Amino acid sequence: MTTTAAAANTASPIVSGTTPLPTGSSTSTAAATNALASQQIAGNFQSFLQLLTTQLQHQNPLSPLDTNQFTQQLVEFAGVQQQLNTNSSLATLVSLQQTAQSTQALGFVGKTAVVSGNTAALTNSTATWQLSVPTASTVNVTIASSTGQTVFTGSYSAAAGNNQPFEWHGQGNDGTHWPDGNYTLTATAKDAGGNTVGITSAIEGTVSSVDLTQSPPLLSIGGRTYTVSQIQSIVD
Repeated sequence: MTTTAAAANTASPIVSGTTPLPTGSSTSTAAATNALASQQIAGNFQSFLQLLTTQLQHQNPLSPLDTNQFTQQLVEFAGVQQQLNTNSSLATLVSLQQTAQSTQALGFVGKTAVVSGNTAALTNSTATWQLSVPTASTVNVTIASSTGQTVFTGSYSAAAGNNQPFEWHGQGNDGTHWPDGNYTLTATAKDAGGNTVGITSAIEGTVSSVDLTQSPPLLSIGGRTYTVSQIQSIVD
């Protein structure tokens, strides 16, 4: 696709590719909470054993402790202790997974990645999006600045296919050359039958940094943040 076609008005955009910013959880707080819970359960278990021992020492020989009740109490507390051990194992697995995510995220720094999204950086008068068109259709494109101002509109014939590059060189419909910055593309399409079809978009950019304080880690691409799961491919 090129940006030399005639401009056209667009309908309500249906482009997907928004970028949620997950809120990181504090692993240290979770670990402290688990440790406190473990101490409390362990303390309760010791108290139970002391009470049970005392009860056995002072029980009436003519009316001893009911065997079934005694066994049931032991089984219940053994189950609690087993659950405690399971929770500890799960916490270890979560910690290992988080470490693996951090290691994977660090490996993306400096790489050119393709991620789901519709906001790309105009750098040196070039911004690139990748559009996925489900069926041959006329695609209506609208590009807006970071302030929400529409700076360009256009209509293009497109064949069906995923990750079709669309480049914009910063020139508005009125001939204005817009400065470098972040610009958001939205797109709608009409197939041969006049039906509206969905257009999804992705952007390509260099991973400049990784925020490991968040869970999962956040990758910075073009001044915006993404999770590892949003990466569609690595270009180089």
